[in-house]
Amino acid sequence: MTINTKKCTLEDSRKLQEISYETFNETFKHQNTPENMNAYLEKAFNLKQLEKELSNISSQFFFVYFNNEVAGYLKVNTNDAQSEDMGAESLEIERIYIKNSFQKHGLGKNLLNKAMEIALERNKKKVWLGVWEKNENAIAFYKKLGFVQTGDHSFYMGDEEQMDFIMTKTLL
Repeated sequence: MTINTKKCTLEDSRKLQEISYETFNETFKHQNTPENMNAYLEKAFNLKQLEKELSNISSQFFFVYFNNEVAGYLKVNTNDAQSEDMGAESLEIERIYIKNSFQKHGLGKNLLNKAMEIALERNKKKVWLGVWEKNENAIAFYKKLGFVQTGDHSFYMGDEEQMDFIMTKTLL
């Protein structure tokens, strides 16, 4: 069993699009309408949008590989790339997804550790993320790793307003 992470480049945009569609669908399609899912997927994961995000110097994407197969990915943001104004001392984990078939192998924790490593390298004092209030497994996972709910914000899935909990971990 080998686990590796690799920083994504513009050349990875199609592979990133594929895993983004797959993991988002696996995670949320059973709780949302097909129309809202399709609207969100088209907006968030079209190639032009992903290439724009990959080109932003304040954002980074990483693939996690399990036995040389892409199993998930991570997106972190700093500075003005953060989806909420949390200040210069914060790093946002905007996306962290593992394919269902690769869950329970420590890959999510591996990616979370990668985010913490980046935050510490950049002298950040806090790491934060937004997680859907109905995603109980993810909320439990983050709590177990020391995140606490510090707020909430709206998230739009197509035309439906949903609530994300903002969870934060203070670094030493």
